[in-house]
Amino acid sequence: MSRIRSHIMVCCGTGCTSSDSPKIIDAFEEQLQKAKLDKEVKVVRTGCFGLCAIGPIVMIFPEGACYSRVTPEDVPEIVHEHLVKGRIVKRLLHMEGDGGDAVTSLADTQFYQHQQRIALRNCGVIDPESIDEYIGADGYLALGNILENKVDPQAVVDAIKASGLRGRGGAGFPTGTKWQFTKDAISPDGIKYVCCNADEGDPGAFMDRSVLEGDPFSVLEAMTIAAYAVGGTDGYIYVRAEYPIAVKRLQKAIEEARDYGLLGKNILGSDFSFDIELRLGAGAFVCGEETALMTSIEGHRGEPRPRPPFPAVKGLFQRPTLLNNVETYANITWILNHGAAEFAAIGTEKSKGTKVFALGGKITNTGLVEVPMGTTLRTIVEDIGGGVPGGKKFKAAQTGGPSGGCIPAQLIDTPIDYDSLTAIGSMMGSGGLIVMDEDNCMVDIAKFFLSFIVDESCGKCAPCRIGTKRLYDLLCKITDGNGTMEDLDTIEELCYHLKESALCALGQSAPNPVLSTLQYFREEYISHVVDKKCPAGVCKNLIRYYIQPDKCRGCSLCARNCPASAITGALKATYTIDMTKCIKCGVCMSNCRFDAIVKM
Repeated sequence: MSRIRSHIMVCCGTGCTSSDSPKIIDAFEEQLQKAKLDKEVKVVRTGCFGLCAIGPIVMIFPEGACYSRVTPEDVPEIVHEHLVKGRIVKRLLHMEGDGGDAVTSLADTQFYQHQQRIALRNCGVIDPESIDEYIGADGYLALGNILENKVDPQAVVDAIKASGLRGRGGAGFPTGTKWQFTKDAISPDGIKYVCCNADEGDPGAFMDRSVLEGDPFSVLEAMTIAAYAVGGTDGYIYVRAEYPIAVKRLQKAIEEARDYGLLGKNILGSDFSFDIELRLGAGAFVCGEETALMTSIEGHRGEPRPRPPFPAVKGLFQRPTLLNNVETYANITWILNHGAAEFAAIGTEKSKGTKVFALGGKITNTGLVEVPMGTTLRTIVEDIGGGVPGGKKFKAAQTGGPSGGCIPAQLIDTPIDYDSLTAIGSMMGSGGLIVMDEDNCMVDIAKFFLSFIVDESCGKCAPCRIGTKRLYDLLCKITDGNGTMEDLDTIEELCYHLKESALCALGQSAPNPVLSTLQYFREEYISHVVDKKCPAGVCKNLIRYYIQPDKCRGCSLCARNCPASAITGALKATYTIDMTKCIKCGVCMSNCRFDAIVKM
């Protein structure tokens, strides 16, 4: 057997797959065969590297060269120059910043300098479809130690408590406490369930998907350990059907774990048995709520149930049930392998460990980041994210998805942890972080998230079913230019009623984007209501296009491209826009070569 001298790591997460990384792999395998290197160079399909903005990414070890935006046409050059002749292809290396120096390792980039990868430790490092590679990266070490040494289940629970790990799915409830509640619960027939929430419905969030695509075995091992600790007998992973790559890799991982005796009866020859099944969600956002998720697994329409009783006492099929999300489970084996104290030393006093964020929106480096709790928003946006592109000013960041709030520029030095975010009217949520610049209208942003909630409300309780729609209608009234100052008072009052009376967290947290934008961007609401203007030029009913006579060259390009025939004038003379006909599509402005058209 030939010794492998080089590894070609190709990202096969959803983002890079959509940019043809499977074709890149095919091209590498073909070129390696032609160069007779297929026995000594191995192509590895990995999970997400994190820096999605430069994908598809190809990493070649042992050099650690990071090639960005690779296409299948680039592969022959990489093989013949790098792998045959030993010369790194500099033109394809990821360049740090605008016109900066080439870097040969992704770890050397500014994007990674402030990160600490625990939940994402294996993503982009191992082949997610190989249980042997997972085992080679200390996989199943924690479970093996527990079963071999017959560790007291309570000791496992105590370790998770001591770590200070809090649920990464949104509310931040102490994980060890939840495990203790489930362990102490009594099941009449001895059946207890351990479930994983992999539904991830927040707009712009893809943290859990990336963990499942890049390191599925870590979730399986953690769920197995959790079952041992709380007395679980059966497990379910509730994953979105829209995540086909994650579903495929989970299915393969479960089969391999069973084949290795790591799932099923008498795991590793012990008297402990536990198995896991997949359940595919149909994309309902409300099924991210724990009781709605369990109702869906049971085969019913996904609607939340009143609490108490809580799932730890009476959950799935009316049995005691432990439910954590993907990222929470992804921390478990690291904690047990490295010690609770080492995990607790990371982060802040009340928010331990790291947090994964899906960084998106108006940001240079879109992608996945994992930072210690307490890292400031400025560090994430400017240092890791590379700042707002195009010379635009940072305006706000929205955390927590539709349940979160908008953090204004003046609070950019806020530490990102559970308590700090709650104090300023936002929340951690599952980890979506959307950056906005001066071109975003905050009233429109609040309306966008409300429209999502209205569509996703299950309708079971009247406060959410009626209240969110009423809120949305009031925001539409304001963005249409028909709002009054009394409407702002009504919106605030309705928000607080909704928070206090909705059945589940979806409805209770729905007002957060509205309240936070009202708190920090009230002047924009007032401008919409009093001046009938949208300062950002986003709300169509409140903007108008104007041709500046001193800049117009009479080229007629705007008139020829106007779909509504709203622009008139003579060739080489000044043109004008009839606002009664204008549909405010912006085609005229985008076609003008002389910057003569402005949006007002």
